[in-house]
Amino acid sequence: MAARVYLDWNATTPLRPEARAAMIAAMDVVGNPSSVHAEGRAAKSLMEKARGQIAAALGADGADIVFTSGATEGAALACAGRGLHCADVEHEAVSAWCAADLAVDAAGQVAVTDPRQTALQMANSETGILLTLPEGLAVSDLTQAFGKVPFAFNWLGCDMGLVSAHKLGGPKGIGALVLRRGLDVSAQLKGGGQEMGRRAGTENLIGIAGFAAAAEAAARDLADGVWEKVAEIRNILDSALCAAANDTISVGKGASRLPNTLCLVTPGWKGETQVMQMDLAGFAVSAGSACSSGKVRASRVLRAMGFDDTAAASALRVSIGPETKEEQVLRFADAWIAQYRKARARM
Repeated sequence: MAARVYLDWNATTPLRPEARAAMIAAMDVVGNPSSVHAEGRAAKSLMEKARGQIAAALGADGADIVFTSGATEGAALACAGRGLHCADVEHEAVSAWCAADLAVDAAGQVAVTDPRQTALQMANSETGILLTLPEGLAVSDLTQAFGKVPFAFNWLGCDMGLVSAHKLGGPKGIGALVLRRGLDVSAQLKGGGQEMGRRAGTENLIGIAGFAAAAEAAARDLADGVWEKVAEIRNILDSALCAAANDTISVGKGASRLPNTLCLVTPGWKGETQVMQMDLAGFAVSAGSACSSGKVRASRVLRAMGFDDTAAASALRVSIGPETKEEQVLRFADAWIAQYRKARARM
C-alpha cells in the first residue's frame, strides 16, 4: 500500500527539524522571561534573540514584534474596535472584526478606497492569489505569504502585519503581530503587562524558539530558490488535471499567486466529496480554509470573485511544499482524474 501524501500545506506545514531542535533546547530553559534573576534573564535573552530573528526574516528591522498565540489572536489585537473595512476574500479571523463591504473583481483583487481604514491580505489561502497592497494599509494578513514569496514588511508601507509559525514549518499555537514602530494597540488580554503591555500572559518560550528557527530556515529556502521548484511541480499538476478535465477551472492561473497553491473548480462535483474521495485514496487535500472544514457550504472567497453557488461549492485546494515530490503529485493526478471521470459519468 502506497504511503499517504500530504498536500494541504496551506492548512499547516510539517514541523521543520530546525524548529524541533530549537524547541527541545528551549525546554531546558527554566526561567520565566519576566523574572529578574539569572534564570529569568536567560529566558528573556532567548526570547529577545528569537524576536530579532523573526524581525530579520520578515524584513521588519525596527518594527515591534508582539508574540501572540497565532494570527487569529493577532487579528483581534490589530482590528478590534477600529472600524476597519475588508473584503470577503479575507480569512474569517480578520473579517470577524471588519465590515466586509469592499468589492472584489473576477481576478480576486480588492478595490480599496481608504487604505488607512482597510485590512487586506497579501495572499489568499484558498486561491493562492497575491493581492496588490496599497501604500498606507492599516493591517495586512501576511500569514500565507511569509516564507513563500519575497517581501519586506518595512517596504510594504502598512501599519500592522499578521504572521503564524505553523504556516512555515514552525509549531502551532504561536504567532506574532508586527507593528510599525511608533504605533500602539490596546491589549485584548490584560494582566501582567508582558509584550510591552500589549499582550498579557507568560510568553510561550518553547513555541517562540521554534518560530524563530522556522523563520530563519524559511528565509534561507526562499533565498535558495526552493519555492521556484515547488512552483514547477504545482504547474505540472495544474496542467495534468486541466488537460484531463476541460470543464475544470484553475482559479488564478495566469495571475500572480503563491508558488504552491492550486485551486480547482469543477462545477457540480462538490469539494467536500472530492476531499473525502482523495482521503480514501491516500491524499490529504482540502476544499478551502482549514478553519472552515466540516462546514458544507460554498466558498465565500469564490462567491466574492463572481462564481455562483454551485461552482463555489465545487472547489478543491491542493497546496504543496518543498518536501513534495513530482511523482507524488502525478499519483494524485491519476487518482483525481479517475474520480473525475466517475463523477462526470454519473451526471
